Amino acid sequence: MYVAVKGGERAIENAHAWLAEERRGDTSVAELSLAQIREQLSLAVNRVMAEGSLYDPDLAALAIKQARGDLIEAIFLIRAYRTTLPRFGASRAVDTGAMACDRRISATFKDAPGGQVLGPTFDYTHRLLDFKLAAEGEVPPAPQAAPRGEPTPHITEFLGQEGLIQPEPESEAAPRDLTREPLEFPADRALRLQSLARGDEGFVLGMAYSTQRGYARNHAFVGELRIGRVAVEMDIPELGFAIEIGEVELTECETVNQFKGSKTEPPQFTRGYGLVFGQSERKAISMALVDRALRWQELGEDFLGAAAQDEEFVLSHCDNIQATGFLEHIKLPHYVDFQSELELVRKLRREAEERIAHREAAE
Repeated sequence: MYVAVKGGERAIENAHAWLAEERRGDTSVAELSLAQIREQLSLAVNRVMAEGSLYDPDLAALAIKQARGDLIEAIFLIRAYRTTLPRFGASRAVDTGAMACDRRISATFKDAPGGQVLGPTFDYTHRLLDFKLAAEGEVPPAPQAAPRGEPTPHITEFLGQEGLIQPEPESEAAPRDLTREPLEFPADRALRLQSLARGDEGFVLGMAYSTQRGYARNHAFVGELRIGRVAVEMDIPELGFAIEIGEVELTECETVNQFKGSKTEPPQFTRGYGLVFGQSERKAISMALVDRALRWQELGEDFLGAAAQDEEFVLSHCDNIQATGFLEHIKLPHYVDFQSELELVRKLRREAEERIAHREAAE
């Protein structure tokens, strides 16, 4: 039996007001500005932009502030806002080889052509709390690297010159757009990469970690990891040529994986690929590992039953907005559903008690 809830609208309005008060916190403490969030919580901003599929640091900062630091809620806000924006066209594929790199490392070649740039990284920090930050002291400026005058070549290009890495096939067909079309299986590699780029960082990291622990037997080296800014160009039909409309910060990772060859392919290296908005190297590396695991069929490898090899499992569960929506809907009113199950359990109990009574009477 359904019991109507009264006063729901008023309760919701009060809950919203209470939420706003909780978001603001102690009013004696200065309120965070969007500029502070954008500049000092930049990695959180980058994640919201990447998984929200919208490159706008100011809007991502606003979403983080509104969501009280809940990044998945912030991503939800960004995606919802994104659906209201008109689409004027599509940009050309960005040239990451022309990236102005702030960080560029390789785990495969010490003397990488073009040099290595350590850049801003946690890799060699001591992971000790810095109590000087609690004192809100000024941080001395870091030395600035000299700007690069020429494009930085990709490491895998040098392996390709010797024929040691599988060449990537080029396709003239425009890739499908996951933000405008529903995900369908089987998905091609471009669609899988879109899904992984929007996927939850923690989930993709877990899948990548599983491949390293042997659940896909796929040993990878980071051929190259680069972070920097690239130009975005768009073709203007009225002009007959492309113009630069801005630039975005990206993290790109190419992994180099062993490949024993197949009936049609000689032994060589293969690659996994990750490309993410902002400085998001953990996500880009994870994405590259999972991308390579999902290529088992294309490369003629055996399916080992690993979760990271299962395209439908990975892509159907990596989206944190879908997962959050389905998870959190169970806390909403389900009075009718529960009442029907409650009546069913009562009926089953009565029938079980009657059977026991009949059996005891027969004995």
